Amino acid sequence: MKILNLLVGGPTDLWPDTLKAGQIKGEWIGIDRGNLHLIRMGIDPIVAIGDFDSLKPQELQLVRDHIPDIRQSIPEKDDTDTQLGLKVAIEEHQADRLDIYGATGGRLDHFLANLWMVLEPRFKKYAPKIRMIDRQNTITFFLPGEYEINKEPDKKYLAFVALTPMDHLTLFDEKYKLNDYQVKRPISLASNEFVGQTARFKFASGMMCVIQSRDVDRFN
Repeated sequence: MKILNLLVGGPTDLWPDTLKAGQIKGEWIGIDRGNLHLIRMGIDPIVAIGDFDSLKPQELQLVRDHIPDIRQSIPEKDDTDTQLGLKVAIEEHQADRLDIYGATGGRLDHFLANLWMVLEPRFKKYAPKIRMIDRQNTITFFLPGEYEINKEPDKKYLAFVALTPMDHLTLFDEKYKLNDYQVKRPISLASNEFVGQTARFKFASGMMCVIQSRDVDRFN
């Protein structure tokens, strides 16, 4: 399986411990300030993308010294830097799985842009390959069908987030079940839980976002 990772310039305190420890497998695409973080961790991305308006001149020069393939955009553009990174990952590198880090914290407008980009027609069919990962959450996306997912060992909660209206949603064996439910508007069915180590669900139309999450001790 070819795994490709994207690092966006979100808050580093929301990174999972595996990222902080440099234990993430696969190649990287750096998005804007994410390139600087990766270089300082000893990782040279295969592509650097962004307008780099958050970097000082000496920081941008460091990026140029380490990464031959730099795609510099202008700040006034239609796509966000993350959308540009996703486009490159899909069209040029054909990853089997695409994990995005640094995309969920900080400014809410940035997070919502990242979350909703999977609904765009150009990205929709690739949505099941995409995960967004931070210290507390793993976000995955599903198109209509029937699925069984595995519980992550460190996660307690399970949320089913309908990004669109959906037909015939059934949650088979979670703590809180549903049978043939019609979702009329986007909604977050939050704070559900696994009963065992797997959970099954199905739906007939729309797009589902599934979030496995955990609480984090505020003193950590």
